[in-house]
Amino acid sequence: MGELANCSRCGALFVKNIRDICRDCYKKEEADFETVYSFLRKRENREATLKEIVEATGVDEDIIIKFIKEKRLRTSQFPKLAYPCERCGVDIVRGKLCGKCSDEILQGLSHQEMLEKKKKEKEKRTNIYYAINRDK
Repeated sequence: MGELANCSRCGALFVKNIRDICRDCYKKEEADFETVYSFLRKRENREATLKEIVEATGVDEDIIIKFIKEKRLRTSQFPKLAYPCERCGVDIVRGKLCGKCSDEILQGLSHQEMLEKKKKEKEKRTNIYYAINRDK
């Protein structure tokens, strides 16, 4: 059975099942999708950018990005449809980060791992004690 939750869009109390938004917000979101999709279906609008779609339809940019991430709007059908990287703002068509930002993060992680590995090796070397028997 569902649990009580607040809608992430309007704050209303509802029984949470599949979605994290209430029924009214879901209906509005579906209407927004129909508005955006009917705009993009027209031949002259198929190469519209995200900003052009927002201006023409009045639908919030975050909602359109959500449609793209959910793959309800396919970038293969609409070639200029892209959204900004969460780190630097460059237009991307999948994921949360662009290739450059991903590479920078991976380099930082590998550098950090290397530093930790060197630190552990140094600790191993400093904790070794040798006993010398001088009686021989």
